[in-house]
Formats: sequence, C-alpha cells, structure tokens
Amino acid sequence: MIDIGANLTNAAFADDCEDVLERAHAADVAAIVVTGTSVRGSRAALALAEARSALFATAGVHPHDAADAEPGWAGELARLSCCPAVVAIGETGLDYHRDYSPRPEQRRVFRRQVELAVETGKPLFVHDRESGGDTRTILADYRSGLSDCVIHCFTGTAEDLEGYLDDGWHIGITGWVCDERRGRDLAGLVSRIPDDRLLIETDAPYLLPRTMTPRPRSRRNEPAFLGWVARRVAECRGAETADIERLTHANAARFFRLPEPFAAPTNPSRPDGAATGSE
Repeated sequence: MIDIGANLTNAAFADDCEDVLERAHAADVAAIVVTGTSVRGSRAALALAEARSALFATAGVHPHDAADAEPGWAGELARLSCCPAVVAIGETGLDYHRDYSPRPEQRRVFRRQVELAVETGKPLFVHDRESGGDTRTILADYRSGLSDCVIHCFTGTAEDLEGYLDDGWHIGITGWVCDERRGRDLAGLVSRIPDDRLLIETDAPYLLPRTMTPRPRSRRNEPAFLGWVARRVAECRGAETADIERLTHANAARFFRLPEPFAAPTNPSRPDGAATGSE
C-alpha cells in the first residue's frame, strides 16, 4: 500500500517518528507521501523524505496558512519542487468551513500554486472543504495544463464527486469513510469512483479510523492504520481488501511517478495487518 498523505512533520510525531515508520513498514505500507502545508512545513517534509528511501514529499501552502504565507513563498515552493523527492504541489486549495484565512487570500494563494503545478509538470494535491464549487472553478481554468490532480481527503457531495470525476481528477479517501456518523454519505459514494481514479490515505495524525479493533488507546492516527481505510473502502465497493490495496498502490505509484521499486506492491496482503502497531 501507499499512503498518499500523512502529516509526519506534525508535532504529534516528534518523539517517535522512527517507531511510526517501522510500524508502517510492518503493516505493508511500502511508501508514504509526507504532506507539506507551509513553506516551513514543506522544507521539513522534504528533509524527512530525503533521509529515507520510502518517503516522498509535497510542497505547498494550505488554505489555513494562506494569509500567513511569507514573502517569496511561491519562489521557495518552486525551488523545493525541483528536488526529486517532491512529487506534488500542495497541500493547497480552499477551506470555507473554518475560514482561517480570508477567502480572497485563499483563492489567490491557491491559484498561484495551480500555476506552479502547470509550470513544473508536477501533480496537484488539493484540499476542498465546503468551497461551494470555487475549488473546481479555479482548477477548470488550468485543466489543460495540469498533469494530474487529486482531491485529497474527499468529504464532498455526490455532485462534487461527479464534477471532479468529469474533470478527470483522482479522489483520495481517508478514515473519514470509517466514521459511522460523519462518513455515512461518503460510504455511499465510494463505489462511484472508477478503479483508476481511487487513492487512499491516512491524513495522519488526524482521522483515526473508528472501525479499528481493538481501538488504540491514543487517538493519534498513523500510516500503519492505512489498511483499515482499505478494508472499509473494499466493503463499500463490494470488493476484496487485497484488491483495493493492490489497485490503490498501483494508482498512487503512477500518479506520483514513483520510481520502479514502488511501482507495485511486493508483500502479500494481510487483512488483519492494518491493526499492527495498535497502542
């Protein structure tokens, strides 16, 4: 499996990142894309990725941080994107649910990062929460120039999903789908995602899968728990967990253009392996 989005530079992993990576490897997570959400965070994500062969990074400014983007931020992201370990631009996008940054500033910073993805040829890693169609509208302005795009941690409506699929983008599914309360609608939509457009992620340390048994003592999510997302996605699609693991692995390797060792899963599926590393 490949975890397409984990916030491993988050303070939640400051004391035991090596143990977290070991548990992920034991749970058959072959590669992890470390999410960059600010210039500083993107530098840290890259440093982490360059120190380990099974880690990659994104470089971007999250909509929450758009108002605080430092002078020259776009140029610095462009510089970081030249590094081979940086496999996507983002996390970027729009978040009108929390509005931590003014919406005009979110849109300005998002648009510049879409332009950067076009300029560099890197795929785009996008956050969209309750943007009322603005995220899709901005992406549409650059559709012909983008190499690819994933709507990370998708939590939108059926209309949102159909729109993004019509545009040709990939869809990232997290532990949100494992939440019997908030994820009920998403569970009903997962089967609509074409096989070649489906990706899975933990968004660790957030969104611990509520389907985990036994439940970890800590509420912190980590890449070792990715198998629980795969299992729930399989249930929603009437598929075998092993098939979802293989399918999403191949999709992620292709989407991020990962090198040959990560092109296909090498370990057999262990349906219960997602629980490895439970605390």
